[in-house]
Parts: sequence; C-alpha cells; structure tokens
Amino acid sequence: MTGGAEPGGANAANAADQPGPTEWGRPRVGVGPWAEEHPGEPIPDDARHDPELLADGDRRNVVDAYRYWTREAIVADIDARRHPLHVAIENFENDANIGTVVRTANAFAAAAVHIVGRRRWNRRGAMVTDRYQHLMHHDTVGEVVAWAREHGLAVVAVDNVPGSVPLETAELPRDCLLLFGQEGPGVTEDARAAADMTVSIAQFGSTRSINAGVAAGIAMHAWIRRHADLGTAW
Repeated sequence: MTGGAEPGGANAANAADQPGPTEWGRPRVGVGPWAEEHPGEPIPDDARHDPELLADGDRRNVVDAYRYWTREAIVADIDARRHPLHVAIENFENDANIGTVVRTANAFAAAAVHIVGRRRWNRRGAMVTDRYQHLMHHDTVGEVVAWAREHGLAVVAVDNVPGSVPLETAELPRDCLLLFGQEGPGVTEDARAAADMTVSIAQFGSTRSINAGVAAGIAMHAWIRRHADLGTAW
C-alpha cells in the first residue's frame, strides 16, 4: 500500500489550490501560525507536529484535530482506526470520479482504495485527500479479486442489474471489498461472476444510472451505518 503521495511538483500544487469538481468555490480554511492563533502559549514540541506548519500556518484540507500535524502522523492516527472496508473501482474513465471515490473513502477511513487498470490519473478531484488514503493498483479485476480472497474479504459488486440485492435491505459483510464499474457499462461480467454478491441502489427517476462517484459514496455510507462505531466519528 502507498499513502498516495501527490506527484507533479508545482503543477500538482497549483491544482491542489483550485476548487475540486464538486466544489462551488472554496472559502479560506485552516489556521494561521501557532503564535498568532495561541498568543502566549508555548509552541508544541510533540513529534506529531510539523515545525513549518506551526511557523507558517496550516491551510490543508484536514479536520481541526489534525491541525499542524505532519502527514505521516495523520496517516498513522487514521491507520490505528481504519475500517475493514475496501473500495475497488474498475475501468473508471473520469478522473473526477476517481478523485471523488478517494476523497469519500478518506472521509470514512476506508482501509484502501483499489484502482483497477489505471495507474495515472489527475488527482485534483481528491482534494489532496489521497495523501492520507492508502491506494493500491491492480492490472485486472482478477488481480483485485484474488487479493481480496487472500485477505479474507467478501467481494460485493455494486450495479443495478437483474438479480441484484437492494442495497437498502442487504446485509453488507463487515470485512468486504465494494467493487464499482464505470458509468454506463457498470461492473464487467467477469467482476459480477467473481463477486460474492451484487447489490443495487434504488432509483425512482428517469436516469439509467447514478454518477459513479456518488454511487460509491452511497454504498460506503451504507456500510458505515451498518458497521461503524459512530462514537468515534468527528
């Protein structure tokens, strides 16, 4: 697994400063230098804190509990309480959808996001959350399914196809990998055949499908409602 360090130097930094595809402008967030925010208080010398952030301020997209912390300290803290929920995305063509899935998985402290097929994608949509979320890459859906089997995970495909179980009534396994396909074609036949179960999201309007990133968020939240300890949420 990797923490998903963002490549690209200045171009990546500039992209990170821009609103993501699901943002309608972004207000200034975060805190200024420690001395300005906490006048008269000693500067923390805890190893979790980043001296540069303490001196210059912290405007990152992180919850307040992690202000001034190093990236490594944040990842370690999340690692200590990640959920046994994995998310796999198969053949996503839209980089924004990949970023949305990564960002949502980060919000729910998913164990990892598995990207099938693509190793390079524009990470702007992740709003830099990929730096704190474990990412894995697999060349084929067969590889990710085999990985899931090796690690004792049930594979749950998410697609609105005949014979699927409504997500709203399904009993999602605690240790599982949710598998999503791209908009339109959905999950491939090979993926559905390999899955332990296929669930669908109830729809009531005219559209044939829900945005892939949105569908992933709905399914992840269904797992959270069933298995997460809400007392540990921010």
